Amino acid sequence: QVQLVESGGGLVQAGGSLRLSCAASGRTFSNYAMGWFRQAPGQEREFVARISWSGGITYYAGSVQGRISISRDNAKNTVYVQMNSLKPEDTAVYYCAASRYAGNIYLTTSYEYWGQGTQVTVSS
Repeated sequence: QVQLVESGGGLVQAGGSLRLSCAASGRTFSNYAMGWFRQAPGQEREFVARISWSGGITYYAGSVQGRISISRDNAKNTVYVQMNSLKPEDTAVYYCAASRYAGNIYLTTSYEYWGQGTQVTVSS
């Protein structure tokens, strides 16, 4: 089992920044690729970003490319996402997820463990 706890969400004005963290416990964190997803009210959960187990490979959704950066610290069992130039359409609950095996990185079904989520609200 891997337990994931997100933090760092909140209310921010458009154009502002937030840094989300996801702390992992349980099995060896460095064995897992980590992803961030988000879900807005009435919408499906959507892929935001992913980082490989080593941190050397990253992927981003087109909607956030250039505005966010995913990183990880395996010594601290933590993955981060720095979000800049936030827009009202970024408002959602943000979830981190762990993936032990290869698969379509954009699908929620490719991730075995999930956190409870942290709310991000961007006001206009």
